[in-house]
Amino acid sequence: MAIPIKILQPDNALVDAPVAADSLNELARKEPEGIYTVARTFQGTKAVLFSAHLDRLEESAKLEGIPVTFERNSLRIALHQLIDQSGIKESRFRITIPREQPDRIWLAAEPLPLVPAAYREKGVHATTSLVTRPNPKAKSNAWVSLREDAAKVIPSASYEGIILNEHKQLMEGFSSNFYAVKEGELYSAERGVLRGIARRIVLTVAADIAPIHNEPILIDALPIIDEAFLSSSSRGIVPIVQIDDVRIGDGMPGRLTAQLSMAYDRWVQANLEPICPDLIT
Repeated sequence: MAIPIKILQPDNALVDAPVAADSLNELARKEPEGIYTVARTFQGTKAVLFSAHLDRLEESAKLEGIPVTFERNSLRIALHQLIDQSGIKESRFRITIPREQPDRIWLAAEPLPLVPAAYREKGVHATTSLVTRPNPKAKSNAWVSLREDAAKVIPSASYEGIILNEHKQLMEGFSSNFYAVKEGELYSAERGVLRGIARRIVLTVAADIAPIHNEPILIDALPIIDEAFLSSSSRGIVPIVQIDDVRIGDGMPGRLTAQLSMAYDRWVQANLEPICPDLIT
């Protein structure tokens, strides 16, 4: 079933996009090259840290040399209308600013893909990949094709690919941020990665729970870390219990991961806000 895809024009009109897709992942392969952000809604048309997503769009545009001058309230209104008219109760949405026509913003939404309860309860497997993400601080869809090529050699049982850099450091997931827990302390790369919006929440709640090191771990350290997990705006926190052939800790989601996950969910619920406060329904 085709998802709603619209283009916000310079005159604030919403028009149909010239392509059709059944999912945001399919759309990512068809939309124009540019920069984007992806997030989820709660309770219909509420989101969390939506202004931060818009900030990152502007930052990514600067890093990619794309002239962006969108008016935030117009974008908020258009996205609210798209989601509200779609009838989707919980959605995952995508905002894309094309390089060649940055004044024509692509908006799309799909029903929120839920993380299976078993994944949260028992954890997932991940696979490292020696791949270079261009301009990692910018959320550019040029990364999509590189990510898909890298994913072709990852086992089908693996939930996420983790970027391994030339220094053998575990940097970030293909579509997430990555964290390791060693001796009760949290490690997560800060330089050379996309600083995800979900990562911001994780580090906020972790500040009251565990010491934080804004640095990656080496792949050689996998046998001695106690826990691992990933985060993304649409999935929250997902525990990782195996990376490549190495079992993490006792092979089950760890205590600190569970504690952070509960704190993350509480923070999100306490900080929900309308995508467009002027159109609260």
